Amino acid sequence: MGHSLRFEVNCSILFTDLPLLERPRAAKDAGFDAVEFWWPFPEAVPAQAEVDAFVSALQDADVRLVGLNFFAGDMPGGDRGLVSWVGREQEFRDNVALVTEIGVRTGCRAFNALYGNRIDGVDPGAQDDLGAANLAHAAESVARIGGTVLVEAVSGPQPYPLRTAADAFAVIDRVGAPNVRFLADLFHLAMNSTVNGRIDGNGLDKVIDEYADRTAHVQIADAPGRHEPGSGDLAVDAALARLERVGYRGWVGLEYVPSTTTVESFAWLPRERRSGK
Repeated sequence: MGHSLRFEVNCSILFTDLPLLERPRAAKDAGFDAVEFWWPFPEAVPAQAEVDAFVSALQDADVRLVGLNFFAGDMPGGDRGLVSWVGREQEFRDNVALVTEIGVRTGCRAFNALYGNRIDGVDPGAQDDLGAANLAHAAESVARIGGTVLVEAVSGPQPYPLRTAADAFAVIDRVGAPNVRFLADLFHLAMNSTVNGRIDGNGLDKVIDEYADRTAHVQIADAPGRHEPGSGDLAVDAALARLERVGYRGWVGLEYVPSTTTVESFAWLPRERRSGK
C-alpha cells in the first residue's frame, strides 16, 4: 500500500459505543487527526445549540472535519437521501444552507449528497430532474467556500438507482458543475461488481483506472461484511495502492463496521500511518 494516502475515521459508523460528541476525541486518542460524519442530527435543520455542540466537539478534540453528509432522511429506516425526493425540496435546500455554514465553521470542504431511493408512484424522470437541480443548487452553495459535492454509488437492497460508477457519473455529467465529483466507496463498488457471488477485483480496478482523476474522496470497508480491511475478500491494500499509483491524493475514510472493538479494528493500519499531517 502506498504511503501518501491520508486516512480518517467515519465517526458515524465507528466508535458507536460512545456518545456522538465523544467520538472525535476517541479518534484523536487512536492516532487520527481527521474525521468524517454522516449527517449527525436527526433532522435537516436542528437547533443552533446542537450545531454549536457538534462544532465544539471537533475543535476541543483538535481534529479536522474532512467529510460531511447532507441530511439523508431516516437512514436507519431505509432512507438514502433527499436529493431526488420529490416533495422535500425545501427541506433539502434548508439543509444545504446549514451544511455550508458548518463548512465555514469547521473548514470541511467535502459534502456527500446521497441521491435518494426511487419512490413508488413517482416518475423516475421527475426524480432525476429534481436530483440534477438539487445537486446544482448544493454545488453553487458550497462553491462559495471552495467546497465539493460528492456523489456515490450504493449497494444493498434499497431501490437506490446509482449502483455503478457509470450511474454516478451520468448524474455528475448531467449537472455539469466542476465541483460535483465522485466519491469512490470501495465497499459499495465491490459489492456491485460481483461475479457468481465473488468479488470481481478486475471490475474495481477498471473503475479506479477510469475515474481516479475525477474522484474527490474515497471510503473503504472490506467486502462482503463491511468490516475492517483483512476481514473479507476485497484486496483493499491493492485497491488503495492502485488509486495512489494513478494519482489519487485525497482522503481515505474508514467507513466500516468493526468486527471487534473500534480500537482493535484499527490494527491493520500502523499508528504512524494514521496521522494525516
